[in-house]
Amino acid sequence: MKPSAWLVFAIVVAAGGGCAREETPVYQASKEVRALPAQLQTIIDEQLEKYCGTPLRPRSLGDAKVGAEHLAHGAEVYRLRCAACHGVTGDGDGPAARVMHPLPRDYRKGIFKFTSTLNGQKPLREDLLRFIRRGARGTSMPPFNLLPEADLEAVVDYVLVLTHRGELESLLAEEAESEDEIDPDNVKGYVESIVGKWRAAASNKIYPKTAEPPYDWASVELGRQAFTGAKASCFKCHDKDGTARIVDDLGKDPWGRPARAADVTSSMFHGGATSDDLYRRIYGGVTPMPSFALPYADEPETLWHLVHYVQYISGARRREVIAGQAQIHKKPAPTAAGAAP
Repeated sequence: MKPSAWLVFAIVVAAGGGCAREETPVYQASKEVRALPAQLQTIIDEQLEKYCGTPLRPRSLGDAKVGAEHLAHGAEVYRLRCAACHGVTGDGDGPAARVMHPLPRDYRKGIFKFTSTLNGQKPLREDLLRFIRRGARGTSMPPFNLLPEADLEAVVDYVLVLTHRGELESLLAEEAESEDEIDPDNVKGYVESIVGKWRAAASNKIYPKTAEPPYDWASVELGRQAFTGAKASCFKCHDKDGTARIVDDLGKDPWGRPARAADVTSSMFHGGATSDDLYRRIYGGVTPMPSFALPYADEPETLWHLVHYVQYISGARRREVIAGQAQIHKKPAPTAAGAAP
């Protein structure tokens, strides 16, 4: 374990263990809510508790089928496994977060980056479950695949409680700031809007337009041509060798942090490195990368060629080659999709 990992481990232990009496967890108001008059803060707290419950007695927004005991178990798993990094409120500001890069995810916006749906749309529940099982390679998020299935299912539903709560809090803060009041009749409409967007996620799921072709050097070479070509222009952000040493300003991500292009030669794909994972990123987009579904609508198989080229150069460092200069068509044919030669 690296020294930095030991430091994170020590902070997590200090935050969740020891002999001190455990304090009752409390949700923290967002900075937007804290900026409001005390009376409005109280009203928002009351509405959030009414619809989303408390850390010890959470409620599922708009889904009565999720039982109280199941959610309470999820909250317990979250406090033990997740809160030290993601915070009790799910704001990404737990006691261990300050030593992490990248920072833990803030769930309150209702935005998740690596999904099987189009970029900017809500994820499927199975996306969150898959991410928790696998972790995020190259970050401090470990895989939790060894946890009992009951723990995984429960903690996913509790994360949904946190993200729904954050979305509702944001809408209430906006109304309070603009109207100087909270109309209780509007709250139900906010709840229906939030739940409706999450239920619509299935209609935004990405399905490949064509079957994946064989992973061979012909496919990799076509992917290289697309990667360095004008239509995709991948090289403008990822550089021609895939190392993403471009210094151009890519703006901010949805959490207000500097957006950066991925170094695809590092093999550190936070959202997974399978062919399906990479296809979803290329087809659907991922902040700040746009979707390439429309540019390649007339040649959908090119998306798979891009996947194969990315898989090839992801191992460039280990093979000690410069991906942009490799004569890939002269190399021995790979034996399986995603396998390094």
